[in-house]
Amino acid sequence: MSDLVTLSKSGTVAIVEINNPPVNALGQAVRKGLLDAVKQAEADPEVTAIVIIGAGRTFPAGADIKEFGRPMEDPHLPDVIDQIENCAKPVVAALHGTALGGGFEIALGSHYRIALSDTRVGLPEIHLGLIPGAGGTQRVPRLCGAEMALGIMLKGTPISAQAANAAGLIDCIVESDLLDAALTYASQLTQVRRTRDETRGLTDEPAYRAALAAAENMANKRMRGQIAPLQIIACVKATLEKTFDEGRLYERDCFFDCLASEQSKGMIHAFFAERASAKVPEAGRAQPRPLNILGVVGGGTMGAGITVAALNSGLPVTMIERDDDSLKRGRTNVEKVYDRLLAKGRITHDHKASVMALYTGSTDYADLCDADMVIEAVFERLDVKREVFTQLDKVMKPSAVFASNTSYIDIDHISSATGRPNQVLGLHFFSPANIMKLLEIVVPKGVADDVVATGFALAKRLGKVPVRSGNSAGFIGNRILGKYGMCAAHMMEDGATPYEIDAAIYAFGYPMGIHAMYDLAGLDIGWDNRKSAAPTRNPAERDVQISDRICEHGWFGQKTGRGFYLYPQGARIGTPDPKVLTIIEAERALKGITPRSFSYEEIMERYMAAMVNEACEVLREAVALKPSDIDVTFIQGYGFPRFRGGPMKYADGYGLGKMLDNIRAYETEDPVFWKPSPLLVDLIAAGHTFEDLN
Repeated sequence: MSDLVTLSKSGTVAIVEINNPPVNALGQAVRKGLLDAVKQAEADPEVTAIVIIGAGRTFPAGADIKEFGRPMEDPHLPDVIDQIENCAKPVVAALHGTALGGGFEIALGSHYRIALSDTRVGLPEIHLGLIPGAGGTQRVPRLCGAEMALGIMLKGTPISAQAANAAGLIDCIVESDLLDAALTYASQLTQVRRTRDETRGLTDEPAYRAALAAAENMANKRMRGQIAPLQIIACVKATLEKTFDEGRLYERDCFFDCLASEQSKGMIHAFFAERASAKVPEAGRAQPRPLNILGVVGGGTMGAGITVAALNSGLPVTMIERDDDSLKRGRTNVEKVYDRLLAKGRITHDHKASVMALYTGSTDYADLCDADMVIEAVFERLDVKREVFTQLDKVMKPSAVFASNTSYIDIDHISSATGRPNQVLGLHFFSPANIMKLLEIVVPKGVADDVVATGFALAKRLGKVPVRSGNSAGFIGNRILGKYGMCAAHMMEDGATPYEIDAAIYAFGYPMGIHAMYDLAGLDIGWDNRKSAAPTRNPAERDVQISDRICEHGWFGQKTGRGFYLYPQGARIGTPDPKVLTIIEAERALKGITPRSFSYEEIMERYMAAMVNEACEVLREAVALKPSDIDVTFIQGYGFPRFRGGPMKYADGYGLGKMLDNIRAYETEDPVFWKPSPLLVDLIAAGHTFEDLN
């Protein structure tokens, strides 16, 4: 037996305890120890029943992520679960914490399951581009039917012990000492009960098949291009049409198909990248400052969203606006979020009241004197932001952290309005700030390490995925967006319609194309940025003015009912606009451009080449610390399909040499825009990949 699994006895009940902190991950040593312990307990004539329990904070919470990407070692988890389910003596899984993935599959293979009331169970493999591979797709539907089983596996989010108990996935919920309760429960058992023999979830075949059809329809719409969701559905369908043993073999084949896929590799890469993005040098050198009270200046869309994110985390917030009417609108913007949740039945009036009790509104900056951090979220203009920071400098306590939610503006230009620029950083939230996970933490030169650490502590408190960015115009995300946005504009002027470009991007796996995204964000934002940048624009650069012509008509996207697309009667999904095509044709004629056609493949090759080439410059200039941080930025903030792992992971798979060849071919058309990044050239010359830089 492994040291990570111990076997003891309490009377006639054997106790198999898994002790592999922090989450009792099911590595090879744990699997071997569990297998040996169950065999030994079954062979002991004094033992009448067996309890499997986790030490520490949780029952096994899934696979050991250290084993990802390595050949699997015996014993495999399905074999361990077979040993448990085939045991001649009753086996009770005693659950607490989070019993997830393989951990929950062990529980399902046990004959009985009890759990503490705050336990959560689930099968989250979908988030790694995988399916449950140790019988989960076959055992869960047999217990609770297709609808709930598919919900658990396709959403990948844990469910409560109460929901699992109501569905028959858990037999008993206990409030007292879990081990004592499990021993009492096990001592009363006289026979085994194998989950593989259950049929109660299969009895209503019409409802079962209707759930399968609904899940397939959902997966094709919301999880386009992904392999794992359809494999899960196929495995659940197999429970109706195959024996358990046949179904489990089918599940195993599907699991290995997913495991070998580029999609799973991409999603596993994203999983590790998101955990690595929070590991920054400043946080290793300093502890964060206290963070008990937050201030937010500005109650518009971004300010309200940031306020909601903070309130949801339990942080008291003081919102500052310029006058009473603006402050009233700011509070209304905050309350609208909770009112929508109320209307959907997701929260109660008492919950809203308790959250809003943490909110204070004011028009007096002096009311921020006790705040540990203040986030400025006003209009994206340097003079306006500098005025806010001048006022903050007068009232904020010496230890307070200043932050700006700017999307583009140089933080040094903002922080110089204060007498303590070493306490200023950028916190670029993404709209809607209470929902979007990405938080770019912008680190200007000279900022104190503990100020940066405080920014990362805030991200953790708010449940955000942080990415460290250097202080460059547009930071990581918007800087790269500007480059591939220009590439899209070039293709549009050269012959591709915005709708063809968007269709190619959508087919690649994005939730929407770039022009639909512009319409959603508001075309006037980009227009303002282009006008402010015009005096410093390189005259040798190609200047596509199609978006400007659209804005000159007052068409700013969804908020005006018209942009690149038409949005009749407030529609959220646009339809192509013939007048936009007329504007494009006029711009081409003005420049003497003869339009040509672009295939979806060429559109995406150019689009991705522009993205990756600029990302190389972001890395070369140390704006991003590592390629995986860029992957996280685009997955979490810009809709890059997670199953592709991010643009840098995608480029490694596409082939850096091939991408450089593309760029050099495009360079013959436009040597100013298509200048190969020296970093990309050097990587290829050295035979390295972006993964090597991680």
